[in-house]
Amino acid sequence: MNSKPAQEIRALAMGRQVLEIEALALTDLANRLDSQFARAVALILSSRGRVIVCGIGKSGHVGRKIAATLASTGTPAYFVHAAEAVHGDLGMITGDDVMIAISNSGENDELLTVVPLIKRQGGRLIAITGNEESSLAREADVHLDARVAQEACPLNLAPTASTTAALALGDALAVALLDARGFDAEDFARSHPGGALGRKLLTHVSDVMRTDVPTVSMTTLIPAALAVMTKGGLGMLVVEATQGEIAGIFTDGDLRRAMEQRGDLRQVMISEVMNRKPRTVPAVRLAVEAVQIMEANKINQLLALDDNGKLAGALNMHDLFRAKVV
Repeated sequence: MNSKPAQEIRALAMGRQVLEIEALALTDLANRLDSQFARAVALILSSRGRVIVCGIGKSGHVGRKIAATLASTGTPAYFVHAAEAVHGDLGMITGDDVMIAISNSGENDELLTVVPLIKRQGGRLIAITGNEESSLAREADVHLDARVAQEACPLNLAPTASTTAALALGDALAVALLDARGFDAEDFARSHPGGALGRKLLTHVSDVMRTDVPTVSMTTLIPAALAVMTKGGLGMLVVEATQGEIAGIFTDGDLRRAMEQRGDLRQVMISEVMNRKPRTVPAVRLAVEAVQIMEANKINQLLALDDNGKLAGALNMHDLFRAKVV
């Protein structure tokens, strides 16, 4: 039996080592989290402006992601590159804003140039660094300690564990702020209307259902009912009572069962073989709720009702697939 090539063994060992080092760094970070974190959350919550995330190099890449996460979870935020900030972009920052400055060393020249300008305008500063004795940490209103015991790089040089720690701190801030603001799934969907989550959380049954539902009376014979059902293209039809109420539903599955039980259906009325207890959903409910009803009851069609309990439309699983709700 051939053993794994030495290169594969080494690659797997190196990959596991990196993940273990970074996981340990995050565990240490969680254990160190203290009142400074709570102060940072309170500072942002009390701000009348926005959060400006600033960094350079790898910290800049981390900052972009933190700003995006904050913005998508209810905290207005944007990223400003430290080098661009000192060449004009500071004009976007006001005294009502809070800046999150990210630097592992805490001694980045561009960031330290920005700090007094922010302070002069009355802005507040949260620093994320790996050195609590650094210049940036000392000047900050709140310092979040993101130090790591070692980088995951075998040379202990490339920013790896340190950037992971800073990124995780940003996520922790965003989620703590989300919780404090009462930001919920529908709020999140409104920030992501073009994504899959937005479709699921913002699409209602009324957006997906078909209103031209094929219907027949209770005395309609099966051959005539099948012609109506085929033309409707829903794989079902609604059977109406004399007062226009829903008496039942007849689907492809009902047809197969009726043929197995009765054989010749040419002189059989639809009322004899219809399902008298069709599953329904209010048209105002979310489309994902219709999916849940269909899956729970192992059905492919569903009737939609208006506010008065009357037939408003119908939909099948294909309609939900087309709307990308499923």
